[in-house]
Formats: sequence, C-alpha cells, structure tokens
Amino acid sequence: MRTRPSRTAVPLVPLAAALALALVAGAGAGPATAGPPGHAGGPGRPQPAPAAPTFVDATVHDPSVVVADDEIWVFGSHLQVARTDDLMAWEQVAAGVTPDNPIFEDVTTELAEALEWAQTDTLWAADVIQLPDGRFAMYYNACKGDSPRSAMGLAVADSVAGPYEDQGVFLRSGMWDQPSEDGEIYDARVHPNVVDPDTFVDADGRMWMVYGSYSGGIFILEMDPVTGFPLPGQGYGEHLVGGNHSRIEAPSILFDEDTGYYYLFLSFGGLDANGGYNMRVARSEHPDGPYVDAEGNPMSEVRSDPSLPLFDDASIAPYGVKLLGNHLFQREVGDPGSGPGTGYVSPGHNSTWTDPATGEHVLVFHSRFPGQGETHHVRVHGMTMNAHGWPVVAPYRYAGDAPGARPGKRPDPRRDTFRLPDVAGQYALVDHGKAISAEVTRAVTVRLEKNGRVTGDREGRWQLRGDDGVRLTVDGATYDGVLDRQWQPDRQEWVVTFSVQSRAGVSLWGSAVPPLSAKEAVAAVAADLDLGDTSAVVTDLTLPTTGTHGTTIAWASSDPAVVSADGEVTRPEHGAGDASVTLTATVRNERRTATVRFEVTVPERTPGGLAGTWSFEGDLAEASGSLPAGTVTGPRIGTTGGTVSYVPGVAGQALHLDGTSGVQLPQGLVSGPTYSVSLWVRPDAVTQYTTAFFAARDERSWVSVVPRGPDGSTMVWSGEAWYDASTGGQVPVGGWTHLALTVDGGDVAVYVDGEQRFAGTGFPQVLTTTTGTFAVGVNWWDTPFQGAVDELTVHTAALSAEEVAALAGR
Repeated sequence: MRTRPSRTAVPLVPLAAALALALVAGAGAGPATAGPPGHAGGPGRPQPAPAAPTFVDATVHDPSVVVADDEIWVFGSHLQVARTDDLMAWEQVAAGVTPDNPIFEDVTTELAEALEWAQTDTLWAADVIQLPDGRFAMYYNACKGDSPRSAMGLAVADSVAGPYEDQGVFLRSGMWDQPSEDGEIYDARVHPNVVDPDTFVDADGRMWMVYGSYSGGIFILEMDPVTGFPLPGQGYGEHLVGGNHSRIEAPSILFDEDTGYYYLFLSFGGLDANGGYNMRVARSEHPDGPYVDAEGNPMSEVRSDPSLPLFDDASIAPYGVKLLGNHLFQREVGDPGSGPGTGYVSPGHNSTWTDPATGEHVLVFHSRFPGQGETHHVRVHGMTMNAHGWPVVAPYRYAGDAPGARPGKRPDPRRDTFRLPDVAGQYALVDHGKAISAEVTRAVTVRLEKNGRVTGDREGRWQLRGDDGVRLTVDGATYDGVLDRQWQPDRQEWVVTFSVQSRAGVSLWGSAVPPLSAKEAVAAVAADLDLGDTSAVVTDLTLPTTGTHGTTIAWASSDPAVVSADGEVTRPEHGAGDASVTLTATVRNERRTATVRFEVTVPERTPGGLAGTWSFEGDLAEASGSLPAGTVTGPRIGTTGGTVSYVPGVAGQALHLDGTSGVQLPQGLVSGPTYSVSLWVRPDAVTQYTTAFFAARDERSWVSVVPRGPDGSTMVWSGEAWYDASTGGQVPVGGWTHLALTVDGGDVAVYVDGEQRFAGTGFPQVLTTTTGTFAVGVNWWDTPFQGAVDELTVHTAALSAEEVAALAGR
C-alpha cells in the first residue's frame, strides 16, 4: 500500500488533534450568518456562538512549509522564518540575511560562496525538509535578480531552528558563454534559473526537488535522501513547464492519495503589487510529469512566444487551472467593519501541507493587499478536491475549522450538511478568470434562488450535489466545487461560502451576504456615511454613490463653485476668506430614503512660491524669518533629548545629524495636492527605511524621501497607499547628492542631481490638512538619518524640470 508523501517524518497527531478541537469550537451555520453549531437546515440545538478567531500575522515572502515538534514552520526569502501551532497565530522567528539571524551562526560567511556567485547580499526562497535520518535539510538559493545568475546549495541542522551548516553549492545558472550544468553553453531561454526549490517525497518513497523561475522554466531532479544532494548525472533534470523567459515560477508539488494525482502548483506573473501574480495548478500521475491542465493541455509546451518582448504573459495566460489572483470582496457603505473589504493583491509562491490524520490539505502562500502596496503577510486557506479531482481553494483564510474545510471529515458531520434553505440567498461573487493583470477584480452580486436559478450580475442555474457539493452553470460554463462555512473578517461572523471551478480552469468564489430590508439598508448607509475631518478641506473629496444592498447616494452642494456634487474642491483665492459649504446626501433604497448633511470648510489659498527655506547656517532658522525655527527631536518625532551640529555644506554650513536625533519643522508647510521639496544630502551611513525628509497628515498617511527604500534604492515612499517612487539606484555614502520631489495632483516626479529618475501618476493626496507634520531625518518609527542635510526648500507649487536642475546646480 502506498503511503502519503509528506514534508516531514514526524507524525502530526498532536497538531491534528489541536486543529480538530479548534474546529469543534469554531464551526457555524446558516446561509449568510452562522447559526448555532449543529444547524444543518433543521432547527438544531441552541448553543453559544463560536468565539471569534484570533490572527497574528508574520512576514515571510515565498513561504515553504515544514513540520517539527508539533509546529508548522515556514521558511522564505531573505531568510525570513515563522512558526505556528494553529495556522492562525504566527510567531516571527527570523528575518534578514544578516550575521545576527539565528538560523545560521553567521549566514553572511556560511553561505558566502552562493552570495559571491550570485553577486548579491540576500537569499531567495528557501525550502526545508526533514531527511530520513532526522536531520533538517535547507535548500537555499541566491540570485542576482536582474539576470538568472543564481546558485543553489544545501545546509543541514539537527533542529529545524538551526543553526544550519553549509554542505555546499550543487547547482548554478547564468554562466554566460560558459558550459552549464547540462554541459551545454548556458542559454537562459532553455536552461533554468536555479531558484525556488521545493523538495518532497513521492508515494513510493523517492525524493524529488522541483525548482525554477522565468528563464528556461520549471525543472525536476531526483534527490538522494541519504546525502540530500541530487542523484548524479541529471544535469538540470527534467523540464516540466515554461521557457523563453515566461513569467512562471515558484513550483510546489502535492500528492493526493484519494485522487492518485500529483499536483504541480505554480505562480504566473510578477510578484510585486503591480505584477499580477496568481496561483495555478496542473496534475500528473507521476511526480516527474508529464503535467496537464484541466483542458488537457500539456504544460511542457507552455512558454512565452520568442517573437514577443521578454516576459510575454499573453502566451501563457490561457493555461493551467487558476486558483486565485487579485480580488476584493469590497466593503460597501453600510456594511459592517471598516476599510475597503477583504481581498488579495499578487497572492502566490505557495506551499502545501496535508494533515496526516485526515488527509485534508491547506494552501500556504504570501499575499499583498488592496491599497497597501508591497506590504505582505503569510496566508493559509483550506483546499478541497472537487468532483473532477481538481483543488478548489476556500475564499477566506483558515480560521479554526479543519484544514481544507472539507465537509464529511469533521468530528460532527451535522455541521457539514448543506440543504437548500442553508444556501439560497444573496452572494458576493468573485470571478478569478484567467488573466495575468494588476487589476483587482471586484465582487459582483448574485442570488442563488430557491428554485435553482442564479440571478443578478450572473445568470444561470445552481444545484446541491451531495452533502456539501455545489454546481453552478452560469453564462454557458459549468463550475463544480464545495460549500463551506467560514469566518468573514469584515462582518466578524461565520458565513456560507462556495468555491467552484470550470473545466476551462476558471475559479469562482462566493460569500453569502445577510439579507437587509430597504429600511434597514438605508439606515445602515446613513449611519455609516462619513467624509472624515471636513474642518479644513484642501483636496477633492471622495463622495460615495452606492451603498450596501443596492442603496444609492445622491449628493447636492450649497456652493457648487467651491465643492461640486462630484466632490471637486476649488479653494477661494488668497484674501477671499475661507468658504463654508453644506453637502447633502440623499440615501435611497426602493421607496425608503434618508438625508445626511455635512458641513465643509474650505480654506482660502495660501500664497504661491516658497513655503520655507532652511540653509542651516549654524542654526535651524527659516531663511525668511516668517516661520518659527525648527526644533531638535530625539530619535522619533515627538521625542526630545537629541543634539545637532553643523559642518561644511554645499553652500556655507550644513546640518549634521548623528543618527540619534532629527529636526521637526513648523506644522502645515504645505496643505494641498501640489508641492515640491528640494534638498542636498550626504549620508554617513545608509539604513533601510530611514527618512531624510518626512511629511505626514498622520501616522497612516505620509510622504518620505528615503535614501534606501524597501527595494534597496533611493525613493520617495508614501503610505498607507504604499506608493513606491524608486530612482533605481542608491545615493552614495560620503558624497553630496541633490534630491527633489515634485507633486502636481496625482502626478509625481523624483530627481537625483537634477535628472528625473522617476515619473508616475496616481500619487496619494497625503497633505490634506493645514496641520501636517514635517521633519528632517526622523519619523515615528525608523532609524534616524545619519549624515548631513543642506539647502532644504519646500514649495507650494510643482517645480519644473528646469527649476529643479537649477537648484541642483546643473
């Protein structure tokens, strides 16, 4: 009898039992909101409502799962490591390729060979597996990043937590004009980039490693379980998918004992917030292929068109079963909770874990989030095989129910039976499609009628299949999948969900929406409608026009010349005085209406030109004398105790900061969507996230001129919209560099030594109050700036390229 392949030799009965207990405490019922546990279409017995789950997030990019000591661990890029015992609360164990990372004695020296070959100072996605002798094997890899010059090696440890000891590099790529591991001259179109390993044991006890990214595609090698190295004579191994620099990477293979298939998970697209990263799957009867998608397309032939530009997505988008991509179950005005809703941006690079006690699967991956830029965290979702033997992924993160949320295997099967009254009702529906796109797909509204019809934004038929199965036939396509009860984070309640998939490899997710009468909907929208602080409005207002359950919102203004019914703000001219405007919202749903009024004050325009100049000639005075002098802070805005000094500058003297203090400038230097900042910097040291110049409305909305940003380059960085305006390079240590930022509405430009290095649109409107915070060298969180700053000017207009060049002395 074949045994289920595993990523560990350690039985997980204690963890499985813990998860089962969490399930018993956390199951719910009902079509839109959970009734008491035990309800399955009948009345059930009254029981206390399940407790809300508790989540603690961790940051591990490209997480790979291994289990040890009844805990699930994930290892990822940049030597980020986290662990959990319940799949919900994560503990960050390590982060950063630095000498103090606890996973190695000193990773910078231990893995120096790989880092030197790859010409980098960081690591990409690591993978850890437990070998038969009990040791833990880490497959590490380093990549140059702008080319496929990479190295992959093996390190081992007696404990999952390390310290790991290097056993050497065993694969290399990117050796231009030199023989490759296959003995042929390296060709990036056909040979792999040796990164993103995933090592597993198949159903017959053989050990394999699948790996690869972009370049020549995804490959698989058979491994020696005794040494941990590849068996000799394989070169790069067997090609599975990709080539011609197609954006396909992050392979991971799962075997399902029930279906008898090996499932190859892949990430298509680019990993950043604008890259359209999405997860797909293909399957095979053998670990080394051949793999096909749900339409039977051989994945070995899926690659970019060599006649098209690099990283051609159009050629690969139709292939593979797409499990999930960018999406948003948006929160409408009047819905419970706060924020934009629940969804993901560029979810990908997954691993899987199978509960050995139940055979249930979970999908573990990283994701970014709508409106949060490059911020990313680990996510865990249940995963179930549908009627055709393809995995469908639960719409919401695992929240204490059984991994995979597969009905019929839970301790109390009554909780897993769905009947027509449980399921019929209104749903938010996400169609993941097959596109590779940065666009975030928003949910539409459908109803699963009791007569079996699907109505609303999609039309067709639906039917229950067995206790938990569901089939939808909409717009001519048939989708099969499963029903579940999941924790809806915005509503903070358990709801019915479905995840279904078509033979074309398209996934639909549904999340039940509680019914509201027209009267209730109008009242909810009126109570929730909020424009924020309207006491000093200097930028356009966002006036919502729709609310929950089809409610509409119409706006009227008492003075459209100042604030229009569309929210456009026109400030009075300087000297005309501030304007007071009443905005009236009429909320309507069917015959029910309500009126909500907002009093808005729009300040008159400030005089154009310079907002302030600081030459730092032995003091912190503003040059015109019309503004207060700057004040010395401690290591954060709002703290004290710091000191500053003055050194020779670009012109006269310059401010010098020692890395423990900064300077806070007068409040409200700029209020509005148009401004510029110009300054000279000479860092003594460069640390990531440290600000040279900082401006903020509050701790969530800010603009920062950062010598070394999240991507390692000098940039203008804005939160919480997380806008990255990268210059593509880093200012030098010990030398003077001129930096300038211009903002004109949503248009932004960043200059280095008078040359434009970034231009973009959609820049967030942060300085929307007359009481904004401005500082040099410090913010509320990060290491203060260490070095000199000179000739700082802040303008209330967007400087031209010529004006910036003049300030830079060009």
